[in-house]
Amino acid sequence: MADQQLADDQRSNWERMLAGDPYCADDPEFTPRLERASQLADRYHRQKMAGDADEARETLVALLGTVGEGAVIRSPLFVDLGERITIGPRTFVNCNLTALDIAPITIGADCQIGPNVQLLTPTHPIEPQPRRDKIEGAEPITIGDNVWLGGGVTVCPGVSIGDDSVVGAGSVVTRDIPAGVVAVGNPARVIRKVES
Repeated sequence: MADQQLADDQRSNWERMLAGDPYCADDPEFTPRLERASQLADRYHRQKMAGDADEARETLVALLGTVGEGAVIRSPLFVDLGERITIGPRTFVNCNLTALDIAPITIGADCQIGPNVQLLTPTHPIEPQPRRDKIEGAEPITIGDNVWLGGGVTVCPGVSIGDDSVVGAGSVVTRDIPAGVVAVGNPARVIRKVES
C-alpha cells in the first residue's frame, strides 16, 4: 500500500528522505545504513569503556557527519544514521544521547548537552493508514552555539534553539526557542532572558 501512495514519485525512498519528503521507512535500502550506525555506536561505547580513547575517537568520526575539535561525546550514544549529525567544537554531550537523524541534526559550538537528551527528527502521519504503510518524514533540528540542554530534554522535529539559550531539565521543546533565553516545561516556554 505504501508503494501506491508514493507511486507518482519515481525517486527512491532514500532520495525522498534526503529531500525531506515523505518516504517508506521499511524500505530494505535503509537496513545497511541503520545497521552500520548501530554497529559503530556499539563499537564506540565498548572502546570508551575499555579506555581506548584514540580508537574511540576514530570510530566516532566514522559514525557522525562532523565532530568538531575538542568535542566530547560520552557513551552510550544512540543514532539512526549518524552521518546526518554535526557537532561543533568544544561541545560536551553527556551519556545516553538519542539523536534520530533522519533529517539533519546540527549542534553548535560550546554546547552542553545533559544526559538522556533526545533529539528527534522523524515525523509520522496522524492518519492511521499511512502509519500502517510505514510512511514517515523528518524535519531538521538546529541547536545554536553555547546552548545548554538540561538532562532529559526532548527536542521535537523541526525545532531550532538560538545561541546562548538554556532549556531546563525534562523540558519538551515543541517550538523554536529564540537566542539568549531560559525555557522550561512541557511544552517548553520562555520564562526569562539570560542575564550576563
